[in-house]
Amino acid sequence: MVTLLDGVLADLGLVETPGPRLVGAPQPAVLASPLAVAECAIASVAACLTAAADLASARTGRRPDIALDTAHVAAAMRSEVWLRDADGRGIDGFAPLSRLWRAADGWVRTHANYPWHRTALLAALGVPDGRDADVQAQLVDVIAALPALEVERVVYAAGGLAVAARTQAQWQADSSAGTTPLVNVVPLSRGSLPLAEPGPLPASGVKVLDLTRVIAGPVGTRMLGALGADVLRVDDPRRPELALHAVDGVIGKASTSLDASTANGRQSLHRLLDQADVLVTGYRPGALRRLGLDPDQVADQHPGTIVVTLSAWDTAGTWVTRRGFDSLVQIATGIGWATSTDGIQPGALPCQLLDHATGYLIAAGALAALGRRARTGEATHVSVSLARTARWLLDQGSMPARQSAGEDPKRQADTYRTALGNGWSTISPPGQLDGSPLSWPHLPPAYAQASPYWS
Repeated sequence: MVTLLDGVLADLGLVETPGPRLVGAPQPAVLASPLAVAECAIASVAACLTAAADLASARTGRRPDIALDTAHVAAAMRSEVWLRDADGRGIDGFAPLSRLWRAADGWVRTHANYPWHRTALLAALGVPDGRDADVQAQLVDVIAALPALEVERVVYAAGGLAVAARTQAQWQADSSAGTTPLVNVVPLSRGSLPLAEPGPLPASGVKVLDLTRVIAGPVGTRMLGALGADVLRVDDPRRPELALHAVDGVIGKASTSLDASTANGRQSLHRLLDQADVLVTGYRPGALRRLGLDPDQVADQHPGTIVVTLSAWDTAGTWVTRRGFDSLVQIATGIGWATSTDGIQPGALPCQLLDHATGYLIAAGALAALGRRARTGEATHVSVSLARTARWLLDQGSMPARQSAGEDPKRQADTYRTALGNGWSTISPPGQLDGSPLSWPHLPPAYAQASPYWS
């Protein structure tokens, strides 16, 4: 893990910066996998805390003591699984049509959680909508008659989401993926935007405009909130969030909606950005250009603002314009076959590591960039992707999967459970500063209920 953390800190420009004091097992059994899931999970959160401590030092001249409980990390990596309502019930993160299917010559993973993706999937494969059980039965037959790559092609062409299972070598050949650093940092602009006066937490007073959805981006921005930032999430009212993410995705932040397809909506976004220290986006490269929100445009119109961009498939190669989610990136990049238990059907990671680890890398990148701006006045563009995190994980090689030794994951997770308000509960943010555990602000979570203004 130390080597993994050193590599991340080098990407962040924090070479020889001491990481947190670790408490607990270096490889929590709940994250057991033939891949280095636990090690990458811990390194991503450790990098975030290290960057937070560095930012505190840049702002106040004092570096706080940082500590990290590895079992807490393991619980946090499955936080959406442990979310509970007032009756103790969770929310299933996957719709019935978001699953693995047997194709004529391999396997295909689909993602149809959002209704518009479900509609596109069915239209592409010529299956009429109906009850989930009936639709699934028809899709089983349709997909089984087609090559996996053909299913992928026709579904993506229709605006849906389907990915054929590949080995790591097949992915590298098909995607033309580059070798961009895990966390890529490049200079962006200089401006006169000063940081707020320091407060009790490393990011106190920092304004973060959050244009992300579905786990990775929200994990990163809510961690910034736990570290003191004032985070405002903005959603498109024409694309309402799913029930799970309408709670889990707005923890630790204020949430509003703006229709950026209108002139007033775009003006409101740029008014918010005028005062933002950090912009975090989770769209395909180039997708926000029409709104004036690509990094170079932000540098021109809002000098001094740090930009953090998240994508599924990276910023180079043949897949950059495609939509994607953690489960799809796992199956495309070779993780599915690397975790297969029988060599016949692809497996999966014990958590949505690509989402969660990338989320903490988002926070780490933003915090390191804020520290750099505090010292030099330079704003930077930080980019991360789920595909890069997948490559990072796969590059660590495989090993025999560790056994859970009868441990109860739920009981372990409940050790770190915290109230959200209105009867809801979830996992608290991992990490301690000067002996004090982090906590979530802006409770209870309220999706799209805030006004589109900074508090």
